[in-house]
This record gives sequence, C-alpha cells and structure tokens, in this order.
Amino acid sequence: MNSAEDRITEWFAAARHLDPARFPVAIGDDMAQINLDGGKSVLITTDMLLEGTHFDLKTASLEQVGYKSMAASISDCAAMATRPLAAVVSVGLPAGYASRELKQLHKGIVSAADKYDCPLVGGDITSWQKETALVINVAMLSTPAGCEPLKRSGAKVGDCICVTGTLGGSGFGKHLDFEPRVEEAIRIAATGKVNSMMDISDGLSTDLARICHQSKVGAVLNAEAIPVSEAAMRTSDPLASALNDGEDFELLFTLPEKECEKLLSQWRGTVPITCIGKIVKGEQMKLRAPDGQLTPLKPAGYDHLADKETL
Repeated sequence: MNSAEDRITEWFAAARHLDPARFPVAIGDDMAQINLDGGKSVLITTDMLLEGTHFDLKTASLEQVGYKSMAASISDCAAMATRPLAAVVSVGLPAGYASRELKQLHKGIVSAADKYDCPLVGGDITSWQKETALVINVAMLSTPAGCEPLKRSGAKVGDCICVTGTLGGSGFGKHLDFEPRVEEAIRIAATGKVNSMMDISDGLSTDLARICHQSKVGAVLNAEAIPVSEAAMRTSDPLASALNDGEDFELLFTLPEKECEKLLSQWRGTVPITCIGKIVKGEQMKLRAPDGQLTPLKPAGYDHLADKETL
C-alpha cells in the first residue's frame, strides 16, 4: 500500500535509532519533534520545491512560487496542529538571475510569513553556473499549540475520517494560492479527541494510505461524501481528481464517532469539515459507490520516487 517514497523513508527511519524520550516524533511524520530542557519542545520540517516539478515559471510568477514554498511548510505545521514559529529559506538561483528576481521571490515568501505570523529569520543564497532551474528550500520550526502534536499513526478502528474544504483540481490554480489550515487544525484539536492528522499534499488516496499504513488499519471512503471542488468538476473524472490530484493542502484527520458528531455540531468555521468514511480493521482501503458496492482504493496520488525503485 505504501509508495516508493514511503518505503525509502521507512528505511531511513530504521537505519538510525533515535531516542524517543528526546525525539518523541521522528522520521515519517509531517514534522519531527525535539524535546528541550524545561519540559518544552520544538518541531522542525524541511521542504524543497523544484522548478518543473512543483511549479512552472511559464505560468507562475516568482512571487507565487515564493508564497507557495512558505505556505507548503506552514501547512506541515497545521498537519500536526502546531503553531508556526520561524523559518529559514535557501535558494539555488538559475544562471542569470539577479537581485530583481530574488526580490520578487522574497516578496512572495514574506507575504505568507506575515499572513501566518511566521518570521523569516535567515537562509542561504547560491547560484547555478550553467543550470536554469530554480530550487527553493524552506526549513520550518513550530511549537505545540495546547495539545500534543498530532501524528499519522494514531488512527483507531471505528474512527470517522474527515477532511476540511474541498478536494481536487489544484492544478487550476489552488496549488499556488492556498491557505494552510493552521487555525482550523488548532481548533479541531481543541474541540475533542483527534487520533490522527496530516495535510493532503500528495492526494487523498495516497495520504490516507499513509495514515492507514502507520496506524495498521484500513479505511472505507464513501464516494458520495467526498467534497469535490469546483475546479475538479472541470476535469474528465471529478472523483478521481478529488482522490488523487494532490496539493489541496487541506486537513485529513480521524477521530471517534461521538467526537466527530460533537465537532460537526459545534463547528462554526468558514472552512467546512466533511466526514467522508470510517477507519476499519485490516490494512486495505476501499471506496463505497452510491449503490453500496465496495471496490479497492489504491494510492494513486503523487509519488516523488515512483520511477526510482533502485533506491
């Protein structure tokens, strides 16, 4: 069920033993947690965006790329219901880029930083001599926000599976102009007992598979319940788009049925929450059609290492 990217990540985790007393959340989640003296902790993550993979400068501005790079890492903070603290950004500039392009990129970065109260506190600038691709990497710090950071591995049989917002069609523009669900995640975590959470970056089918694999459970999604975006409705297969497109940067989480009922009845946020299925025994994912028929649901979202199995 897990992707090539997940398999190599598991290999990395197994290759190094980390003391859980010092690193209660380590390799394999959206962020790693480091315990500090005095009972405090900090979380850290890093994300690298590549021209031609994560953005196309023929259709995206440098300001949009800067915003996306910072917002994607802020979304990792939301994925664990933590609050962004600060970030450093490193860039590899294409040959021929100068201060004008760098200032445009910086404008987008700080627009996201200011919007989500996450100061840009440093970084690094390098420049290719011949290559023409832009590379941008964000290292993000966050802090717990009133509860323990939520992990992918806590889903329980009987949990309701929920998502925020609508899904699919991100390629029509949302992947460059999305809002990380930081406040929503913190409010959801404060409302009741949430067992697992992550953000949807590689597609619902792939990211739900990660929760199932790490929690050693299965899932049944109700096709009719999945909130399909207006953009996804423009595609040839809207449901497949909602399941697999990725870069929605919405929250995907599980919680007990009674807690779900409580959350949905009390939720007054502008971003909707939808229950789309249940966690079940086993480690298989299935999709329930409107007529009740169950079919296997395979992870079909983005896999960074799909063509690099030799790793």
